[in-house]
Amino acid sequence: MAKSKGVSGKTHTPAQLKDYANQNNPNSKAYKARKENEARTSSRNRKNKKYDIGILDGESYGWCDD
Repeated sequence: MAKSKGVSGKTHTPAQLKDYANQNNPNSKAYKARKENEARTSSRNRKNKKYDIGILDGESYGWCDD
């Protein structure tokens, strides 16, 4: 049995099929935007970022961890 790639025309509207095709065509703006967004939000990039939660050394939230 052959594997099918993509989406079925029986279960999706013509607009959905067009959107899917544009997002998977290297010559379209939608494809380039999707790839750029994937690169910007990839898990590899998020692992290396350190987030500043706005607490300085010596400050606390007001509870005590005994």
